Formats: sequence, C-alpha cells, structure tokens
Amino acid sequence: GIVLVAVNPYEQLPIYEQDVIYAYSGQNMGDMDPHIFAVAEEAYKQMARDEKNQSIIVSGESGAGKTVSAKYAMRFFATVGGSASDTNIEAKVLASSPIMEAIGNAKTTRNDNSSRFGKYIQIGFDKRYHIIGANMRTYLLEKSRVVFQAEDERNYHIFYQLCASASLPEFKELGLSKYLHLPV
Repeated sequence: GIVLVAVNPYEQLPIYEQDVIYAYSGQNMGDMDPHIFAVAEEAYKQMARDEKNQSIIVSGESGAGKTVSAKYAMRFFATVGGSASDTNIEAKVLASSPIMEAIGNAKTTRNDNSSRFGKYIQIGFDKRYHIIGANMRTYLLEKSRVVFQAEDERNYHIFYQLCASASLPEFKELGLSKYLHLPV
C-alpha cells in the first residue's frame, strides 16, 4: 500500500485549506507532492472505481498529529463527496471529538492532550459516494491511568473537568458529587 510519512510542525500551516483539497481532488497518486489529501484521494478513487471498502491507517508516536491527520482526511472526503455543505456530516462527526478526547485523553510528559486509546472511524458513503454517516469506535483504553499516573502526568481530562464543574447548579442534578468526594 501507499505510505505517507508526515511531520507535525506544531503550528498551523496553509497546506490544509479548501483550495488545497480541490487541487488534490481528481489527481493521480504521485502527480503532486506527498500529502494526506493525496492518500485520501487515492482511497476515494479506489472505493468508487472498485466498489470496495478502503482503509487509511494513521499511526505514530504521541504528539505526531494522528488525530489531526484523520480530521483532515475526513474533511477531504466531506468536500469531494459533496456532503460538506449539504448535510455537514464532517462537522457532526468531528463534534464528537472533544467528548472523546475528554474521556480518553490525558496529559503525558510528551503531550498535553495525548490520546490514551485507539480510534476506529468508519465513514459510510451512499451509491453516489456522498458521506451519509460515520461510526467511531474506541479500543485499547489505557485503564491503569484511572488509578495511577506517572510523575508529571495526569488522569483523563474528564476527571478535572468534572471537578472544575462541581460548583455549577446543573452538576448537582447529575448526582456525581458523592463519587468525586467534593463539597456539596
């Protein structure tokens, strides 16, 4: 298969804009510079041509930009699939990301927002190759972090968010104060 090695520049670059998506759309692999959009275009074309499921595996170390690369691939599919403006599926799929990150991400010594679980995102297309939905599954959640954190690391973000929200009126309705051992 195709392998793309990407480097996280730790800053926003103008190489993921809408015009870049359109530049890669319809191109053959190798006609343009290596890019996540080139990989996404190749998968999209093979799906349409061969009518077979395609997979893009995004792998790397903590802080390498795996989640961001997956978001860019989804944005590409939503744009070329015609669903970016029609139903805004991409926005709906990506809207779940902060919730997933709060429950499954933690501060580590290498990354302040490190995913401590794997994600499998399955995007559904209709017969015209427009996005019609998506499922996100998690696996390999680092459960030991719940009861122990290494020095200079933290538990999952959700625990700190719950503690910071404990004084809000709507928090009392959840009945969680007794489990967090917080003042009522």
